[in-house]
Amino acid sequence: MESIRVLDSATKLAPADRGAVVVCGSHGGTFPAWLAARAGVRAIVLNDAGLGLERAGVAGVAWLDALGIAACAVAGTSARIGDGADTLESGVLSTVNEAAARAGCEAGMACREAARRLSEATAVEPRSIPERGESRSAIPNTGHRAAWALDSMSLARESDAHAILVTGSHGALLGGRADDGMLAVRIHAAIFNDAGGGKAGAGYARLAVLDRRGVAAATVSAATARIGDGRSTWETGVLSRVNAAAARLDLAEGLSCREAVARLLGIG
Repeated sequence: MESIRVLDSATKLAPADRGAVVVCGSHGGTFPAWLAARAGVRAIVLNDAGLGLERAGVAGVAWLDALGIAACAVAGTSARIGDGADTLESGVLSTVNEAAARAGCEAGMACREAARRLSEATAVEPRSIPERGESRSAIPNTGHRAAWALDSMSLARESDAHAILVTGSHGALLGGRADDGMLAVRIHAAIFNDAGGGKAGAGYARLAVLDRRGVAAATVSAATARIGDGRSTWETGVLSRVNAAAARLDLAEGLSCREAVARLLGIG
C-alpha cells in the first residue's frame, strides 16, 4: 500500500500527500476535511470523535463528498484519536461518504481494508476548494489575563503566554507521545473537547501531561459542544474531566465552560 500515508494530525499534511490515500488520527470535523481537500488527497480516513453534538465528529466526511473526495471515519472506540498508526492497525469504520461507498467501503470494515480499496479506486478530478479557515476570537472579560476561543490548538501563538485557551481540539496526544510538540507556549489554562473519551481514554490524555507542566487543563463532553469549534466549547460545553492543577483552581466536572473560565479569571 505504497500510496497510503499515515499521519497523526491533518495539520501535518504536506505537498507529498497530494494524490495519496491518507489515514489520519484527526477528528472528522470540517476543518481537518478542509485541510485534506486543500492538500489534494485522493481519499482520507479520520476518527469520528464519538460523533458528539450535531454529529460534528463526522461533519467533514459529508463535506468532502460534495467535492467528490472519498472520506471515512473510524469509530473512536476502535482507534485512539490523534494516532494515525493505531487508526490503520485497529480502526473500524463507523461512517463513509458516498464517494467512499462507491470504492467499496462500508461501516464495520477494518481501516486497513478500506485504505486498500480506496487506493485501488479510480481517482477523481479535483474540484475547486471553498475558502475556509479556522477561527480565533477573543472571549470578552474584565479579568487580568486574556482568554481566547480557538477552533484548533494549532492557532496558539507566542503572545498567548499566560492566557486561557478554550479550544475545539481533542484532548489527545499526537501519536500518544507526551512530547507531541503541541502547546509549546506556556499558557495558564486550556480546555479541550474529550472526543467521547474513546479508545483507552485517548481523548483525555493531554490533561495529565499538562498537569506535569503545571498547566490547568480540562475537557468538555463531546455531547455538549461541537468538536473543532472553539466558540461552541465556550458557549455550551460542560466539563467532563479536569486535571489536578485545574481542580486546585476550583474547576470540577459538570461545570459549564463559561463558569470554568470565569473561575480561572477570578482565581488564577
